[in-house]
Amino acid sequence: MSESYREIVLQRRPVGQPVAEDFAIATRPTPVPAEGEFVVRNLYVSLDPGIRQRLSQVDSYVALIELGAPLTSTTLGVVTASNDPGIAVGEHLIGFNTVGEYSLCRQGPLTRRVDIGATASPSNHLSILGMTGLTAYFGMLDIGAPKAGETVLVSAAAGAVGSIAAQIAKIAGCRVIGIAGGAEKCARLIAEFGMNAAIDYRGKGLKALTAAIREAAPDGIDIYFDNVGGIQLDAALDCLNLGGRVSLCGLIAQYNLTEAPAPLTNLFKLIAKSARIEGFAVLRYTDRFPEALAALAGWTNDGRIVFREQIEDGVDAGIDAFLKLFDGRNQGKMMLNM
Repeated sequence: MSESYREIVLQRRPVGQPVAEDFAIATRPTPVPAEGEFVVRNLYVSLDPGIRQRLSQVDSYVALIELGAPLTSTTLGVVTASNDPGIAVGEHLIGFNTVGEYSLCRQGPLTRRVDIGATASPSNHLSILGMTGLTAYFGMLDIGAPKAGETVLVSAAAGAVGSIAAQIAKIAGCRVIGIAGGAEKCARLIAEFGMNAAIDYRGKGLKALTAAIREAAPDGIDIYFDNVGGIQLDAALDCLNLGGRVSLCGLIAQYNLTEAPAPLTNLFKLIAKSARIEGFAVLRYTDRFPEALAALAGWTNDGRIVFREQIEDGVDAGIDAFLKLFDGRNQGKMMLNM
């Protein structure tokens, strides 16, 4: 085991869109585990938009990242040293750990063993069989509760979570409309992910976006799976059917705002349509992860779900890879190969 390792740390709090100068790469001595601890050499590290909120906001379901501290995310790694009798050297584990070459760990609610030979690539355990797939599964099936014949709208539908959520809705027998940015991504929604229609949000204000949704869904929307918030949420609320459901997964449209977001104008539609909006965090479903993982693996193996991974190599690529999440350069589930 190396005597030192590198990790990505928060150098200053971003104001608006994060830039490279907000982060740094720090070299640390490789840790020695105390009682109850173990050391993991990370093989893959997940980079997710949700990290942005923890760089500058306290009000989150995961703790704020302090200045000078490493970024934290879900990782897949191999145990290289252990002082925990329940964890053996050589095991491959998923966990919530630091974004770096090594992590000093304790068992937590997300710690689980994986068989890296059971998938086409070990990285799949951080995408379709990781928090990405799990979030789409529970957000669509538990919160959205789709029924065959219903119409489902998904924002950020070309993204890692949105694309899987949309395909789960298709499996449930729904008609699915995706919202994405740009002609290339919109074409991918239909050709690659099998959605019935695509809406390009770029250049559209609230009125135009609402009109585009109504054109794609003339009979209204039964379920809206939202990763974005902002005017996309506002427009979707205006198009809800009686008894509609909104599964609130993320609000990426406001993570980089430097002032309060614009208020929603169509909240009354939740009353008028006897509709429901519910936010969720996948951590509340940890006891049901085996159920979801079995279903996601089955759908992937029989070709009903396809997914994309974008893997960048090493810590040196990590800062730019994280920034790609916020300027549209990512083309799939973003990860680092350590």
